[in-house]
Order: sequence, then C-alpha cells, then structure tokens
Amino acid sequence: MTFEEILDQAIAMLQRRGRVTYRTLRLQFQLDEEQLEALKEALIDAERLAVDEEGRVLVWAGPPASPPTASATQGVTQNNSTDQAPPVADVPATAAGQAPHLPDAERRQLTVMFCDLVDSTKLASQLDPEDWRDVVRAYQRVCTDVIQRYDGHIAQLLGDGLLVYFGYPVAHEDDAQRAVRTGLGMLAALGDLNQDLQQAKGIQLAIRVGVHTGLVVVGEMGGAGRQEQLALGEVPNIASRIEGLAEANTVTISEATSHLVQGYFECQALGAQTLRGVAEPVRLYRVLQESGARGRLDVAVTRGLTPLVGRESEVTLLLERWEQAKVGHGHVVLLTGDPGIGKSRLVQMIKDHVTHEPHVRWECRSVEYYQNTALFPLVDLFQRILQFETGDTPEGSSTPNRGAVQL
Repeated sequence: MTFEEILDQAIAMLQRRGRVTYRTLRLQFQLDEEQLEALKEALIDAERLAVDEEGRVLVWAGPPASPPTASATQGVTQNNSTDQAPPVADVPATAAGQAPHLPDAERRQLTVMFCDLVDSTKLASQLDPEDWRDVVRAYQRVCTDVIQRYDGHIAQLLGDGLLVYFGYPVAHEDDAQRAVRTGLGMLAALGDLNQDLQQAKGIQLAIRVGVHTGLVVVGEMGGAGRQEQLALGEVPNIASRIEGLAEANTVTISEATSHLVQGYFECQALGAQTLRGVAEPVRLYRVLQESGARGRLDVAVTRGLTPLVGRESEVTLLLERWEQAKVGHGHVVLLTGDPGIGKSRLVQMIKDHVTHEPHVRWECRSVEYYQNTALFPLVDLFQRILQFETGDTPEGSSTPNRGAVQL
C-alpha cells in the first residue's frame, strides 16, 4: 500500500472516529516511527485536518463529512430569509427543487456477510414481546462484539438479521479471512449465549451465515431523513441467497471467497447451487473449522516455496547460530526490518532446516484483531500445546495428556 493510500485511509478513520491514538495508527497501517512522523506531518501541517493532543492522540479538526457544494451554498444564500430555519448541520443545504449532493460512490472489492436467526417467527411466538426483544438484543450484542474484533462494518440491522461489510470503510489484505473468522466466532459466541438462554427462557438460538466476495459500488443512499452507506451490485444479493441456503449453525461461502481463504480453513464442498435471481450456478462451501495455518507461508509451504534469493548472509548466520545452540551455546536472534523484505521467509527456512533434527519449537504470533486481548500470543500457544477444545471445562478433559491452565 502506497503512502498516499495510507494517508487517505487514515483521514477516513480519523474523520469517522473523531479521535485516534498514534498507537492505533501504527498497528492499523504497520508503520515504523519515520512513517508515523510523516503521517502526522501530513495530517497536522500539510492537510490541517487534525491537531495533536498531549503527543498521544490525533483529534479530527477538518470539515464535516459531507460539506455543501458551491452551487448548493449559493442557492441557499439566494433563497434564505429571516423566517426560514437554518439547514441541519449534517445534511447539505440545497437550492429549492434540487436534490441534496451525495458523496461520490466508490468501487470496492468487498466481502459481504449475511447473518440471520433461524425460525425467529416461531421463537417470537413462544415469548412475550419484551422478552423476545431482550433475546434479540443479546444476540445482536454478542455478534457485534465478534464483528468489531475483526473490524467488520455493520451496514444494517435487519430485524433479527445482520448485513456486514469487510473491506469498507477500511480495507485489509485479509478481509475474506476476517469475514469467515467472524462467522465461526459468532457461532461460538452464540453457543455461550444459548447456555444462559436455556436456563433463563428455555430456548435455543441458531443462525445461518452466508459470505460472498466481489466488486461493488458503495456510497451514501437514501434521503435527508435516512441515509446509509450501502453496497450495490450482485455481491450483496448473492450473499443473501447463500445465507438462505445455509443449514442452521453453519457458515457457507461462495467459490470466490473460498479462493481467498484457501488453506486457512477446512471446508466441505457443497457443489454448484442455483440461486434465485442469479443466472449461473454458484459453487458453495461449508466452513468446518480453521486449518491451523498461522500465516500465508504456512499455506504456501504445502504447495512448495520458491527458492530464497539474496539472503545468503542472513541464512548463513541463522544456520551458524543453530549449530552453536545444538552444542549448548544458547542464542537469541532478532530479525527486524520493513514489511515485505522476507523476515517470515527466513524464519520458515530455519524451521524447514531443523525439521528432521531433535528440537522443541514454540511459536507465538501476534494477530491484529486480538490486539486488545492481553497476552494473546501466550494464551494461543498454551491452547495449541495442551490441545484445548472450545467445549473444554475448567475441570479438565478426559484425555490423559491434556489439562487446564489459567493465565
């Protein structure tokens, strides 16, 4: 991503949130200190869209999101009188007879998720309306927590359904993965919620999740009374049709999404399905679980990696340190550098080199969407070493070599 693209996305984030910490910007865009300083100078000095607060936070100081156009402002000036109310601040004022100016729409590669409760009408008939409202709000709350963890954007709350975008307003290189992880995360969160609902109200909730990826046009829709940022095109419609075909408590994805997440999840092919309103059949896949791949190299290594070129000195150093470690001289090696220069590839090289030698390897990785989970790399490490399962209880497991650890 170029610096100009980072600047545009940083402006959109700051305008949307109003206040953003420097740490958030550094993590969001993977900036080093020099790049962060350049971004601060661009936002504060060059663009004059933000002000610094105590050296820790950027505060939005730019214009409103949708300022009036020149023609619209002129029209108001000519037609305004003392007995007319001023225009609402967040709705662009217009001349009489003119439609309000809408921001330009964007063409985006978007992953769209539809989620809906199963048999919601039947469930609603079993409860008092106020009790059913509490249930729906609890379901929406637990789902929203998972969606926000993966930086998804809830475009609409459709009664007991959710329309979620991944890739708008902020795009990530792994938006399709985030969408699928969100679907699996919502299923897990719903399982926890169902334990409480079964005890309190004697009901169980089930959801269907459909995911599709493709090109859309996204922008502001609606009139002055109600405006929403909606994606138009066939992608949302296909995602909705896929959700309708999904079985209860499953995540079903299209072939387009499957290509983007291949290797990261174990999926079951459902074959080509005819979707209402879609000319060609669409191949669908049911997501079963995560594959255990920790990164793109874990996926690529199964297909074979290209030779490592131009890193002879670094490879030699790592191999020398490994030979010294084998004879009892412990070492710590720090690999650091700009993104994309091959740090992960070097680590993969040494992992492949020691595969057939006696060794113990503990691997911890930080993940952007767990940045607010304290000690996540260590928690994740223990879960993998002790083979924890989602349904395990604090009392332990029936498997002899597994146990429970509290961190």
